[in-house]
Amino acid sequence: MLLSCAMSIDGYIDDATDQRLLLSNEADLDRVDAVRAGCDAILVGAGTVRLDDPRLVVRSPERQQRRVARGLPPSPTKVTVTATGDLDPAARFFTVGDAERIVYCAPAALEKARHRLAGLATVVEVPPGCAAAAGGVGPADGPDAGAPLGCAGVLADLAARGVRRLMVEGGAGVHTQFLGAGLVDELHLVVAPFFVGDRRAPRFPGDGRFPWHPGRRAILAEARQIGDVVLLRYALSGRCGSDPGHV
Repeated sequence: MLLSCAMSIDGYIDDATDQRLLLSNEADLDRVDAVRAGCDAILVGAGTVRLDDPRLVVRSPERQQRRVARGLPPSPTKVTVTATGDLDPAARFFTVGDAERIVYCAPAALEKARHRLAGLATVVEVPPGCAAAAGGVGPADGPDAGAPLGCAGVLADLAARGVRRLMVEGGAGVHTQFLGAGLVDELHLVVAPFFVGDRRAPRFPGDGRFPWHPGRRAILAEARQIGDVVLLRYALSGRCGSDPGHV
């Protein structure tokens, strides 16, 4: 499983305004598109669906065609997780592209989500209980921040559906939960050449306890300049790079 994040020099993944903060450049966005094209599914939190309204599709027609030639849909399956079921059926997550869409939902909001998203997504019950502490959920996850969902259960269900390589793109709370649960094999961290300097803004990651610490350092697999940003690729498990099909 691969986790992807872009941040400022001081660790912020957004600012505190209503406008989305652009942290990558065109060359890096193209790299991300290539990574997406090599995945079976892309996961974001419900807060990211609400705030950023992402399309989560492969942009390059050539990459889409190569996927289709391999018997795959043009873009990977879209996945989100929610504790509240508060998702807009008109969001681009649900309306752009023909990829399968899966919503993992806490039991208390299951019927609400199934009613709102009927015909748009497969809504799957997943119990609370991610290994990360609830305090690790960041502001970007909004009303879904109160109850972490079962990260390991989500991965197990996706694997049963044929997902072997999963890309997790955000937001802050989702990043923190998967990292804290020790489920991430590979981290792609892009650093933009500026500061945000506003503690109201979300940071990467949120507060939590993580398997990597001064006594267990992550392995830096690659450092690459891409225009004015830098990609740091960390191997967080022995599966990183050994099996490109692993979730």
